[in-house]
Amino acid sequence: MNREGFRAPAWAAALMGFVAGAVALGVAQLVAAVVNQGASPVVAVSGAVVDATPAGLKEWGIQTFGSNDKPLLVTGIVVVLAFVAGGFGLLARSRVAYGAAGLAVFGLVGAVAALTRPESGVLDVLPSLLGAGAGAWTLSRLVRRSRHDAGEFHSGGAARENVAAWTTVADGAGDREDSRTSPGPRADAPARPPVMLAGAALHEFDRRRLLTGAVVGLGVAGATGLGARVLSGGTNVVQARQDVMKALPRPAVPARPIPAGADLRIPGLAPFVTPNADFYRVDTAFVVPAIDPATWTLKIHGLVDRPVELTFADLLKRPLVETDTTLTCVSNDVGGHYIGNARWLGARLADVLREAGLRRDADMLLSVSRDGWTCGTPVDVVMDGRDALLAVAMNGQALPAAHGFPVRQVVPGLYGYVSATKWVTEIRVTRFDQDVAYWTGEGWAPKGPIKTQSRIDVPGEGDNVSVGPTTVAGVAWAQHKGIDAVEVRVDGGAWREAKLAAVPGPDTWRQWSAEVDLAQGRHKIEVRATDATGYTQTPVEEPPAPDGATGYHSITVRAG
Repeated sequence: MNREGFRAPAWAAALMGFVAGAVALGVAQLVAAVVNQGASPVVAVSGAVVDATPAGLKEWGIQTFGSNDKPLLVTGIVVVLAFVAGGFGLLARSRVAYGAAGLAVFGLVGAVAALTRPESGVLDVLPSLLGAGAGAWTLSRLVRRSRHDAGEFHSGGAARENVAAWTTVADGAGDREDSRTSPGPRADAPARPPVMLAGAALHEFDRRRLLTGAVVGLGVAGATGLGARVLSGGTNVVQARQDVMKALPRPAVPARPIPAGADLRIPGLAPFVTPNADFYRVDTAFVVPAIDPATWTLKIHGLVDRPVELTFADLLKRPLVETDTTLTCVSNDVGGHYIGNARWLGARLADVLREAGLRRDADMLLSVSRDGWTCGTPVDVVMDGRDALLAVAMNGQALPAAHGFPVRQVVPGLYGYVSATKWVTEIRVTRFDQDVAYWTGEGWAPKGPIKTQSRIDVPGEGDNVSVGPTTVAGVAWAQHKGIDAVEVRVDGGAWREAKLAAVPGPDTWRQWSAEVDLAQGRHKIEVRATDATGYTQTPVEEPPAPDGATGYHSITVRAG
């Protein structure tokens, strides 16, 4: 489609490619908001990248970047797409079809990635393909806008000036007449057209038309992106959470009151109740699912006598239980912060499973998140009397969208990867020898009971403290067992028992504090906990994979 001889400057070609890519992405996001958010090319490709990433590298990403790992990956993919789109613009300098072909290839990559996502459908190819089509059309239009026919500037008065400036040769004798002094061409001069252009002069670069077109293109990209955000239901979820807050019933079984002294209120010590905004987040969702409670359902099937399907209204009509439970991620390193304590409200999962009628050979609950993630929970743990919930509220509020709104699973005593499914929509009753959950397939242990652990919060690693008495404080946890003792030692000396805060039950972490006397210099402080079964942490250091980290947490401080 480029005309012979025309080549826009490299910067202009790259700009055209970038704008075309932005329009492609915006249109794709808009279509995905209608079809399926997970079918967005950026989300689908990001998910495919994560699926293809070795488990060790995923673990490194979680440890290094925490809940920022997915935004960083998405940002990286968008940046790469921007550079590649600029490259497509450079290809279009020679021929628009080359740049359009590049966009088409990227559209196909996005479409294939979308089809590989869990619960994908044939319509999931539309966002990538329609986005690529819109990008190719935009690139073509920008290339056309970036050039004008030079003849447009040699018509009318310009043509007359061109004719008047024409120098003629008189009488074949070689005498030349200067057009600047001549009123016009000689009457006997051969006739010539008013415009004479060839080669590169046929078309000229038009900076102003290109820049105005680029601004319009970026406006379209922004408008489609905003439209995608509106259609994806982000605003609706905010309103839906507010509506749920008004409809939440009082618990049929209230939680035990948090006893006085549960929170030692030491500056720098993690509070007993973790605020929702500070609660850790680890999941595979690149886009937080926007689920309308009015359309949400939970299907329970598989090795049951009577499959059950619950609506959100059905769930709220059930007797709701309130409980304080600490959740922990298996990726938590010794001394890590992938842990939080909250007050949850929900229906007992065991009661729902009894109504469905568990078969004798069932030993696993394969729960499925709206984003396709799966979790394998041992049946016996859920049915042993602990407060395993289908939770609808967290710390007195409807679940935040990032923490599973409208419904998530909460099972005390198990690491989150086998217990805490967010945005849960399905529970298949099955067996461990028949089904494999997401992280189990990546090499993690299938059942994931939480290991007894403790952490020093105060002072912090590398802090400078005063010589003499120093307060050391932190938290310890052994969910569904409880913490019976915490001990601290300095520089490998004798263990000294710490003071324990009160707790409402065995499913939460427990604060502790101790006074140590520090001489001038550097000191190593260690902590260990003993749970209610009599088990005491060992100094053997093991990484989180495959079933949780072990070892003492220690810090180094300087007294002076």
